[in-house]
Order: sequence, then C-alpha cells, then structure tokens
Amino acid sequence: MNRPLAGRTVLVTRPAAQAAALAQAIESAGGAAYVFPALAIEPVPAEALQAPLARLREADIVVFVSPSAAQFGMAAIRAQGGLPPAAAIFAVGPGTARALAAQAVGPVVTPDGQDSEALLALPQLGAVAGKRVVIVRGVGGRPLLAETLAARGASVDFLECYRRVLPHADAAPLLARWQAGGIDAVTITSAETLENLAALVGEAGAPLLLRTPLFAPHEKIAASARRFGVAHVIATPGGDAGLVTGLINWFRNKHE
Repeated sequence: MNRPLAGRTVLVTRPAAQAAALAQAIESAGGAAYVFPALAIEPVPAEALQAPLARLREADIVVFVSPSAAQFGMAAIRAQGGLPPAAAIFAVGPGTARALAAQAVGPVVTPDGQDSEALLALPQLGAVAGKRVVIVRGVGGRPLLAETLAARGASVDFLECYRRVLPHADAAPLLARWQAGGIDAVTITSAETLENLAALVGEAGAPLLLRTPLFAPHEKIAASARRFGVAHVIATPGGDAGLVTGLINWFRNKHE
C-alpha cells in the first residue's frame, strides 16, 4: 500500500466543520492528522441580513466565495424564499461548487482555479456592464472581486452572512505533543488562521510554529506566513488534494 506520509503527523487548523475531509486525505496517505481548529465560523444574525436579502431578489448574478458562504448564505436565502430563478450562480472554486451542489443549487459555474482571479477570468464575467451582482461572503472578505466587477460596469452588493472568529480552545495538549516532536507539519488556509494559531499557542508555541514546515494552498497565504516569520513555507496547489500533494512532495523529495 502507498503510504507516503507514514510516520508524519500534520496539524489541521481548518474550522471544525471543515476539517474532516483534509484529515481523511492525510490519513489516506498514511499520515496522522491532529485537528486543532484555529478559526471558528459563526452566522451573522438574521435581522442584519434583511436589506441585502431584499437586494438579492433583483440580482442577475450571485457569487458564492466559499463553502461557508454556501452553507450560511443558502440558509438565510432559503428562509427568504430562495435564489432568484433567473440569476446565474457562480462559485469561487470547486469546494464551494460542491457545497452548493450538496444543497441542490445548480447549475453553478466555477473556474478550474481556487481564487477570485480564476473566477474573474471566466468569459461569463467579462461583460457585466449593467448587471446586478450579489457576492455572498463572510464579513470583510477580499475586495478584488467586487472592485473588478464594479470596474467592468456591474452594480455590486454583498450578502455577508458569516464572520470568522477566534475559537475558544485549550492549546495545552497540542503544545505538549508539539514540544515532544509530535507535529511534523502545519496546514493553514488563511492568513487569519495563522494569526489565530499564534495567539492560541502563545509565547510557548511561537518557536515551534516558526520552525515547523507550513503548507498553504495559495501563494498569497504562503506570502503572509513568510512575512510572519515562518522559516519553511510551502505554497501548494489548491484544495485538500493540493495540500496533501504538497505534503507528500516535501517529505518524499526533501526530507526523507
């Protein structure tokens, strides 16, 4: 059996509801996953969504930026009668598209890539002048998508249906494992997750975090980790599969 991550323990920092798939992929490659969510997702109260949900009814295009946007956004949208039947639905990345498909939302247009840049390269979003676009996202997401669509002549609104928060977590068991040499790699999927992880492990964990190889599924996230001071940062292809591929390549090719 091919077990390229045998003997390696990988720290998985995704929110609790999103960690299982990556943990399973690591274990399928022979590794062990230590799940320690360093980011929590909570819904925005329904009363704060009434105005954006009203604007959604007039949308020509609806863009979901993440699986959390699909989960929390569709819960709020269904409570108000569902998506506009004539609207074109877009997803930033295949993970978001799968989350929408699981809720019987379709058809959904998604790029091969995993980010806003890939979505904006789709020909369907090239000529949007006069279109009404609603971006379903968390509070304070990246501005690139909205700014670019507005520059192309679209009217852009947001449905900010969730927020990212620092979870309440006891890092003592993780620190004990890490200090004993039991964490071989860290995975993060946002710069905010890294900042939260550093806050949770505190001064005792800082040297461990900075010297442990860190894997991020996008160059922008990797760049943030380098600025943070992590010594070995590896940008991988997108998604869970990309992270696992990056882990396998690192340990197979560089650190046998």
